[in-house]
Amino acid sequence: MQRRDFLTGTALTVAAASGRLGLAALPTPDPQVMTVTGWIPAQQMGLTLAHEHALANFAGYDAWARRPHPYRTEDVIDVILPRLISLHRLGVRTFVDATATFLGRDPALLAELSRRSGLKILTVTGNYAAFDNRFLPPWAFTDTPEQLAARWVAEWDHGIEGTPVRPGFIKLGFNGGSLSPVECNLIRAAAIAHLKTGLTIGAHTGPALSAFEQLTELEKAGVQPSAWIWIHAQNEKNPARHIEAARRGAWVEFDGIDPSTIDLHVGLVARMRDAGLLDRVLISQDAGWYAVGEPRGGGKPRSYETMFTHFLPALRAKGFGTAEIETLLVRNPARAFAVAVRRAS
Repeated sequence: MQRRDFLTGTALTVAAASGRLGLAALPTPDPQVMTVTGWIPAQQMGLTLAHEHALANFAGYDAWARRPHPYRTEDVIDVILPRLISLHRLGVRTFVDATATFLGRDPALLAELSRRSGLKILTVTGNYAAFDNRFLPPWAFTDTPEQLAARWVAEWDHGIEGTPVRPGFIKLGFNGGSLSPVECNLIRAAAIAHLKTGLTIGAHTGPALSAFEQLTELEKAGVQPSAWIWIHAQNEKNPARHIEAARRGAWVEFDGIDPSTIDLHVGLVARMRDAGLLDRVLISQDAGWYAVGEPRGGGKPRSYETMFTHFLPALRAKGFGTAEIETLLVRNPARAFAVAVRRAS
């Protein structure tokens, strides 16, 4: 398939480039989003990939602290920038980099990639307990929720790691089972930080057990489920739980879209549409990335373009129209990532 064919098929690129894609039901009259280069109106996010990665460092916190893998910013840019420029040509306007703290988050790199590619990019604050806590620093096990939240709020107030770059959302990681003590502290800290900053909470989660325990903690702390994104929700095998979470107001994110998962992901999104809950769904590929410590970042990373070459054509074949695709890729991300305190009533 030629690029022109699938771009015409989506009917999104020209509209995104010209700013004609509409926004509806945003949380404030003039909602704003924080990117690595500063504030933008949420309506300027345009076509958005809600969960991707530019760089990743899988060494784990202890190994990273003992012997960090060095990398040259220009080497990463050489590999990643052409791929981001290609996305921009496809009509993408915003790239949400969900790389967690101590997994390769590099705010200065992302700011440079944003400037050179023309894409708006979001980065994160928070901490990540998934993969058996191996990416957590020692203080994550001893800090109170208030102390953890204070660290994240400081990055919001003053910038990340001595840069002027501020986070666009709070990224947490969970192991998928019932919440451990450190995971309870993370979600409680996220509630405190959200109420102070208005930053949305994106939670690497997967199974519903962890997801619903997180929602309970947030609601107990006075935070609406609409402030929380269930990342990797496709890993929960019971679609009724996706519907339940969305009806409570949460964002349900089906990421990991890949040529081998098209049928699965189309089915998940179609069920949400049939339940009248398409306006609570985020979709993305969880793709990338330059892997630190590997030659040229690991060779051939997963494509950022599967959304356009495979997934959107499959949605159209399932009967999705342009307005529904705009909801998934334009309206919903603008609402999800808008900075606004969402207090439970």
